[in-house]
Amino acid sequence: MAKKKSVPQYGTVTRKGIQYYRTRITDADGKRVDLYAETCEELYQKEQEARSQVADAIFRREHPTVAEYCEKWLLMQSAKVSAATLKGYTSRMNNYIVKPLGDMYLSDVTADDIRLALIPVSKMSASIYSTVNMLMKCIFYSAERSQLIDYNPAAGISAKGGKPAKVKDALTDGQVEILLDTIRELPPYVFTMIGLYAGLRREEILGLQWDCVFLDVPTPYISVRRAWRSEKNRPVVSTVLKTPAAKRDVPIPKCLVNCLREAKESSISDYVIADSKGEPLSYSQFHRVWQYVVVRSTKERVYYKYVNGQGIRCPVKPTLGGHQKNNPKLVYSIDFEVTPHQLRHTYITNLLYAGVDPKTVQYLAGHENSKTTMDIYAKVKYNKPEQLVGVVNAAFSQ
Repeated sequence: MAKKKSVPQYGTVTRKGIQYYRTRITDADGKRVDLYAETCEELYQKEQEARSQVADAIFRREHPTVAEYCEKWLLMQSAKVSAATLKGYTSRMNNYIVKPLGDMYLSDVTADDIRLALIPVSKMSASIYSTVNMLMKCIFYSAERSQLIDYNPAAGISAKGGKPAKVKDALTDGQVEILLDTIRELPPYVFTMIGLYAGLRREEILGLQWDCVFLDVPTPYISVRRAWRSEKNRPVVSTVLKTPAAKRDVPIPKCLVNCLREAKESSISDYVIADSKGEPLSYSQFHRVWQYVVVRSTKERVYYKYVNGQGIRCPVKPTLGGHQKNNPKLVYSIDFEVTPHQLRHTYITNLLYAGVDPKTVQYLAGHENSKTTMDIYAKVKYNKPEQLVGVVNAAFSQ
């Protein structure tokens, strides 16, 4: 027969006229904690449960799971990055790191486990793959520095992967003319003009206020000092820009000066782009504004018609010059794809075509890294045989 474990004899203390047995233990933070009970048996049971919890807490602290350490890492990052960036990190981490690896102890994760977790991510865009790969390496590097693991299993994982993003070319002069003629009296016109002729990012345009638009000076310019972001579909405008390099003063051409002067005369807001109440646009409001461009394009799209409560998929294949069935005044006049970011890309490309040196373009575009500018520069300057023939002939002339 197993020998029954004897219950220790505890000291007593009287509280409010009642005698209790008492003992002390050290918790996971090294603090002394008192335990009380009316019988030795009850106190012994409390002591065993408390010591088990302390041991488990110490073990979890020294051997956290991937999910537990990811939560801690995100908390540490919250003091360093913007709310929007943290939101993106959290989403990527939960979907592509915590889901496949979250229940594993950090110390048990191997390089093969990480490679297997990255297989589904490799089928997504290169941008998503790059972000997840970066997060994976940061997490395990941080754990290694904190001596929670002996080595970083993500150190040798290749940073290259994912489907390459579809490269959208800059708009041609002819396409710019068609776009502007199509939307000239419509809500996205001022936004489009700023993108094409000042090269601001979407968040910079939507956060732009009139106090940063200087039209009545010898050299008119826009001062980029604020940025817009959306939180739960509510606009938030702050002085937190994408990078320090985003803070810049951009000279603007006469066509944009005239456009902004006219817009300012009729404006009721501090914001250049605003809703009917003078407030900055929410995400859904901006989406509706840009739809004025989308619905006038020949891009194939789908809508759903409900008949007897059942949704019927109805594809639409517009033809150039045709009219929308339910709105005869709406003409399909844009036979090319255009996105808000393409406006900025067109601005940068036109500067390079005009012979502006890359370092100046880097400043005007607000690029933190010159590699971004040079990648565009190389594509613009060296992507056509007729532009290369002189260089090649000179290199191999005898």
